[in-house]
Amino acid sequence: MNQILLEVIPRDVQTLLSEVSFVKNNFSQISGINIPDLLRFETRSWVAASKIQNVFPNVIPHLRAIDFDLDHCGHIIEFLQKNSISSVVVIKGDPPTDMSQKVYPTTSIKLIKKLKKEMSSLKVYAAVDQYRSGIKDEFDYIEMKIDAGADGFLTQPFFDLRLIHIFTEKLRGKEVYIGISPVTNEKSQSYWESRNRAYFPRDFQLTMDWNVQFAKEVIDYCSKNHFNMYLMPIRIPLETYLRGIFK
Repeated sequence: MNQILLEVIPRDVQTLLSEVSFVKNNFSQISGINIPDLLRFETRSWVAASKIQNVFPNVIPHLRAIDFDLDHCGHIIEFLQKNSISSVVVIKGDPPTDMSQKVYPTTSIKLIKKLKKEMSSLKVYAAVDQYRSGIKDEFDYIEMKIDAGADGFLTQPFFDLRLIHIFTEKLRGKEVYIGISPVTNEKSQSYWESRNRAYFPRDFQLTMDWNVQFAKEVIDYCSKNHFNMYLMPIRIPLETYLRGIFK
């Protein structure tokens, strides 16, 4: 059985606990939670992860590489150890727009190496951004992350099953979580296309029905091909989306 994670935004601890408890009690198909690290919220991803472990032991916080000075990152390693957080996903991270927080020239590859050196038992996932550059360049980057010690990958959300086929050929045999995110309005689609250079197929529709059906197709594909996946619902009714998928 493939694993299905749910990405949950850490707006505040109480809301986070309420959301994950609701999911735990109503959707047994969800096997874990991944938590992005968003600077606009007070709660950092690793702190949020520690708060929901009693509900979902399988919780994966995101770590932004540029937030860590490799010579002085003992605090995050100590926190992960103290709170028995067994998995993280390392992303590069975007600099804050107002530069309110100091950033460092730390790359994903350097942080992956550092974490694996300091905590060999920590499962460190790396990011795959299928829209970042050419396919060959991204495949080369994937190999570099594997060489650095990455244990697996979480992808950017896909909106086209054909593109999933292309990337999973390269990732076959690895522990991979294929991301999908429902898009139900033009503003959201425009964001994905302009900010992330995402590709939407010609038959894409801005409807809940299309997005639910696509999720079912990806779940079926992942199940047959031994991949995991994660759902990234943004600004849509969570219960409606999940009940549509798992009814």
